[in-house]
Amino acid sequence: MNTKLLMTASALFLGIMGILLSFLPNEITSYLNVEPNIITILFLKILSALYLGFAILNGMAKGTLIGGIYNRPIALGNLMHFGVGAIALFKIFTNIKTHSEIIIALTILYVIFAILFAYVFKTNPTKVTK
Repeated sequence: MNTKLLMTASALFLGIMGILLSFLPNEITSYLNVEPNIITILFLKILSALYLGFAILNGMAKGTLIGGIYNRPIALGNLMHFGVGAIALFKIFTNIKTHSEIIIALTILYVIFAILFAYVFKTNPTKVTK
């Protein structure tokens, strides 16, 4: 599997999420009908830092061999993030009443990334020649 495409796609997704949460926390809380108090904004900004950190990690590792024993911590970290995120999103997927389109889209993306990173984690990489 060509992990360069996977790492680039995940870096873009996580980077966009991080930038949105960093620069638009008040707008996001208003749209989601959440009280925008100082703690909520703080948690969104910390979440933004996590997304941006993973985006930079994936972006910088996109040119390296990933899978099997190569860069195992990067593959496992991404698998844990997207796997646990997919489970959490799927749990609320059936019970959410408002903004279900956002949860559905995020659930689909997280499940796809979780499956792809599980595949990368379990298989041995092959060097792509140009």
